[in-house]
Amino acid sequence: MPKPYLANPAGCRKVLDRYGFSFRKKFGQNFLIREQVLEDIISTAGIGKDDFVLEIGPGIGTLTQYLAESAGRVCAVEIDRALLPILEDTLSDWDNVTVLNADILKTDIQEIADRENEGRPVKIVANLPYYITTPILMGLFEGGAPFSDLTVMVQKEVAERMVTGPGSKNYGALSLAVSYYTEPEISFLVGPECFMPRPKVDSAVVHMVRRDVPPVSVRDEKLLFDLIRASFNERRKTLQNGIANYAGFSFSKEEALRAIEACGFKPTVRGEALSLSEFGRLADELCLIRGQRNRQD
Repeated sequence: MPKPYLANPAGCRKVLDRYGFSFRKKFGQNFLIREQVLEDIISTAGIGKDDFVLEIGPGIGTLTQYLAESAGRVCAVEIDRALLPILEDTLSDWDNVTVLNADILKTDIQEIADRENEGRPVKIVANLPYYITTPILMGLFEGGAPFSDLTVMVQKEVAERMVTGPGSKNYGALSLAVSYYTEPEISFLVGPECFMPRPKVDSAVVHMVRRDVPPVSVRDEKLLFDLIRASFNERRKTLQNGIANYAGFSFSKEEALRAIEACGFKPTVRGEALSLSEFGRLADELCLIRGQRNRQD
């Protein structure tokens, strides 16, 4: 039975030198080189032989080897074509891995689940590029990706943003999206010394279990998330101004104020003060106002 062999500086460097690979900053490449961290990721994700795992950004295949050893099947989505011959080499001992050269933001995960997992939800595991963490997560959430849980390595500051609540300086659109779709938990922290090359920040592994139903029920889910974006696009402005200025809306300042006051909020309230359930109430009020306006037109 093959064993993972890349989870150390020497193993990683040997493969990189063999292929003359140069790290590409635009892809945010930092490869894990600490065996214990990789074992902890597998444990946190609860990977077993019955699981189909989608890995985002396998790099040279360090985490992929551990996933292949533990899971039934693995599909690794890698955007960098320069890594394909390396992955073909490092994953050659495992016959349960498929590498897909694609941009995860443009990948139809439902199609992969239908083809590879009989349409059942997949487990998603990733060491996410820090510069594109939020677009990837929001794409998975709003794109309706069929996942049962997500286990992701992200920048520590982003991890804290994902699990925080109203009133915190880290609270924002990502916090609300994560709590709407999943039950998140920071599993453990990871220092810069665990990567090659070393990042300038600490990292954290976050485990998110998909909710069967969202914690709030709203009339229009798209309107809810447009409202959340409007609220945090310009954090220093009041919620009333954020709604009126948001390009995706057609609400006037007067309509925004009417909805805010109908919810019992102060006219000067800012988005960072509202909980998910309060955003839900406000979204429903705006939905009613829009409906009344449309009927009058």
